Formats: sequence, C-alpha cells, structure tokens
Amino acid sequence: MIQLLNISKRFLDNVVLDGVSLDVQDGETVALLGPSGVGKSVTLKTINGLLKPDSGDVIVDGLHVPKLKRAELQQLRSRVGYVFQYGALFDSDTVAENIRLGITDEDQHRDEAYCRERVKECLRLVNLAPDVADKYPAELSGGMRKRVGIARAIAGKPKYLLYDEPTSGLDPVNADVIDGLVERLRDELGVTSVVVSHDVRGSFRVADRVALLWQAKIRAVGTAEQILASRDAAVQQFLERDLEMSLIQSEGQEKHGA
Repeated sequence: MIQLLNISKRFLDNVVLDGVSLDVQDGETVALLGPSGVGKSVTLKTINGLLKPDSGDVIVDGLHVPKLKRAELQQLRSRVGYVFQYGALFDSDTVAENIRLGITDEDQHRDEAYCRERVKECLRLVNLAPDVADKYPAELSGGMRKRVGIARAIAGKPKYLLYDEPTSGLDPVNADVIDGLVERLRDELGVTSVVVSHDVRGSFRVADRVALLWQAKIRAVGTAEQILASRDAAVQQFLERDLEMSLIQSEGQEKHGA
C-alpha cells in the first residue's frame, strides 16, 4: 500500500505540492491527472524517494520513505519499478542490456542464463519479439522505446510500478498500445500502479480511481464515473480542456446507441 500523508514541496518560491494526501491500495491502479507543470511527476518521485517532501509523510509497505537511510531506500526501490517519461534508455547499450539494468537482485544480475530468459520474458510481456533484444534504441520507434522502458521497469519483478507520462509524445494508436500494457501488467503481474498523465481518456481506461492534482492540491479523487459527474469547477475546466470531455461523451453515446 502507498500512502501520501499531507505532503508539501516547494522549489524556491514555487509551491508545487500543498498538503497532498492520497492512498493507493494493493493491486490498484490510480491515475494522477493534471495540467503540465502542476507537480504530478514530483508527487511520483516522492514515492520512491527520488525527492523528499518538505513536510508530511510517504509510507510504502509500512516504511516511512523520507526517513529511510540509503541502504533501506535501495531495498525499497528494488520493489518499485519506474517508467520514465521519455524511456531514458542508454543509446550505447542494446535493448537486452538496457532491460538487464532493471534486474535489482545482484545474484540474478550476474547470472547470464537468468538474464537472457528474463529479458525474453519481459519483451513478451510488452509485446515485443525476442530479436528486439539485440537492437539499439536508435533503431526503434518511439512506441517501441516506451515499451522497452516498461520492460526494464518490470525486469526486477517489482510490487509497484510508477509510470511518468507513459503515453507522452505518442500518436493515438501507440498510446492505446501503452494503455493496454498498463492493464495487462496489472492483470498478469498483480502490480500496484500509479500512472501520471494528462491524458483523460487513457487514464479513465486504465485506472481503478483517478486523482486530479490542481494548483498544488488534490482536487478530486474517484472512479471515472465519479470524476465525470463532478460539479467542481476545476474538475470541469480540466476535463473540458482540449475538448476531451466532449470526446468522452460522444464515445459514451455511441456505446449506448449500439
């Protein structure tokens, strides 16, 4: 279980998080929505200790993350896979070498046979062929690089997956592929996930619950249906941005009319 308890964070005079609280239950997928620059990625990075809140607490599996020492933090991170926004692959390494970096157990990491099989399995889980292992990131499309980033995140068999804008920069077809992978990994691996996104449609598809971060605070939390039904002005403003609300409503009408 992940618990954010009244966390606050500022950079100089910029208040990024102001008393943010959120629970993520085991096995649950929660999407953290909000406009660009609102602090979604900062929130995500407090979960695995990449950033420390100025106040409040972050608890993962009963561990108080801001108080963990380096060795304890390293142990926690072995259970938390992180999918970076732009993949963050090493261009000079093959796909197999990039995925192998995600194997957090030192004995397993040194075992060549284990690593080969684990890389193959991780590629399967993200719907990539085994021969992709020998390619370099520059030889892959943007969507494939995103999938390799996910494969690396699951290589260590984590309990938790943190996705930082996994569909950012992708066309709608590839974005749907990534959304499908988020669902598949939840179902096949039973991971607990937090998905940072500004994509309303994709978040509603993959998440059990959605939290809206707005002006440094959590403005709303609920299922897709509850968020859509909200009369909160900030929620409505965000949903209507880029005509996402009308698109969702039209799709709903098509389903009911079918």
